[in-house]
Amino acid sequence: MKIGWEIERKFLVRAGALPSLPRGVRIQQAYLGFEPVVRVRVEDGQRAALTVKGRGLAKRREVEMSIPLEAAHALMELRVPGTCVIVKTRHHILHGGHIWEIDVFHGCLQGLVLAEVELPDRGDPVDLPPWAAREVTADPSFQNANLARAGRVPEGASQQA
Repeated sequence: MKIGWEIERKFLVRAGALPSLPRGVRIQQAYLGFEPVVRVRVEDGQRAALTVKGRGLAKRREVEMSIPLEAAHALMELRVPGTCVIVKTRHHILHGGHIWEIDVFHGCLQGLVLAEVELPDRGDPVDLPPWAAREVTADPSFQNANLARAGRVPEGASQQA
């Protein structure tokens, strides 16, 4: 079980400027609620977790616990009606002393590529890589829960990346 604070910054990615990506982890996630955010996730078909996230964009409370795969698949079927299951491949790149998570989306969000960097403190400086485009940390339409609700890539995402 993990209980803590999630402090992150999020950016659109210039996909053509990315270096060769290492092997990624295939993630499927669905949302069971939005107030608070309740998410179920399966990674590479082998590990599953249930996560509850508090309010906030750059910093929010997060509680995550491992659950059996069978339970995760059953919970995905109970996702909020009308929401899509997010499918993405997550790659990790070290840049500027931080590990960046590069999410390449598939399915209903095909074409979207986002980068997140988790920080120990909100004020920590970040050396932006050349493939980082517009920062979208404060734009709620790029939160995964809202992407699942919309079921499509937000306006302007492809023009910025």
